[in-house]
Amino acid sequence: MHVVIAGAGPTGLTAAVELARLGARVTTLEKRPGPSYLSRAVGLQPRSLEILRPSGVADAILREAVAFSGITFHLRAEEVARLPLGFDAASRLWGLAQDRTEAHLETALTHYGEIVRYGVEFTGFTQTRDGVTVDTTDGQLEADYLIGADGVHSAVRAAMGLDFRGRDLPGLWSIADVEAEGWRDPTRFQGFLLDQGDVLVVVPLEENRFRVISSREDALAALPVPMDIRRVRRRGNFTVSVRQVKRYQEGRVFLAGDAAHCHSPVGGRGMNLGIADAADLAQRIIDGTTDGYTETRHPEGARVLRLSERGRKMLNTTSALRRGAAIRMMKLGSAVPPVGRAMVRRLVSG
Repeated sequence: MHVVIAGAGPTGLTAAVELARLGARVTTLEKRPGPSYLSRAVGLQPRSLEILRPSGVADAILREAVAFSGITFHLRAEEVARLPLGFDAASRLWGLAQDRTEAHLETALTHYGEIVRYGVEFTGFTQTRDGVTVDTTDGQLEADYLIGADGVHSAVRAAMGLDFRGRDLPGLWSIADVEAEGWRDPTRFQGFLLDQGDVLVVVPLEENRFRVISSREDALAALPVPMDIRRVRRRGNFTVSVRQVKRYQEGRVFLAGDAAHCHSPVGGRGMNLGIADAADLAQRIIDGTTDGYTETRHPEGARVLRLSERGRKMLNTTSALRRGAAIRMMKLGSAVPPVGRAMVRRLVSG
């Protein structure tokens, strides 16, 4: 069995590793000239590590990931609440820069005798009842299945002719991947509620590496407290889209991860959802049960989109009443441990 995968992010690499581990031949295409050295997705949930454990990737990740100890919320620079993480299995969350997660997945893929074909771009496909012919910038490939794990601007989805239903939120968000010394509580998420409904979050990635993300156009300029930044690895802007395809499959061609669904970064569920898509699809391809893929994964994608939007609207509101209510709830969770633990469970696991 031969499966072609377009995209070598966490979703595509998880699909490749799982398929190779289960005995399939895999060709993974990535239009970038080489591995990414940038951080986008960060948080890893227990279910993702459970999926990645049989291949050895989970153990490799845990050797360098940050185990988050809690979440601290601020109103501008003033701390208003501290919530715990890691108090039970459901509340555990680890942080690692996406490029490091991808590196561990690619190492595992190589162990199974497969490599990523960098600099090769998917350009189209034709399929029959028995297989798929995949067009690339390096010629054609004959495969049994094709997986589009090529992100929000998926070329595979476009070639399938599927509508990416949803909307773009107004305004530009920003991201920065930085190295800094002496950052406060370096094992905790730091969330800042800014004026005019804006938000900013600082997430630990490694010992002295952090991701700063904001609903304002310049995340570093928006940071309301000092940060001793020694190096800026990346900074940029993006539009938040909330979208989902109606079907994740057309015959022998499938979508997974951001190619099938996208949402705001609030809650940090995107990479975990893509990893779960990939693992479910890989097992279905091996078992010959692919007809149930959309029916299984679409409802889960819709659920995560709802949770993410609920969290974003709570934090990113311009309503003084709603923001006040959110702050009071945070303070209550901080003061009353059972309430705080319940809030964290909803936030982390949904």
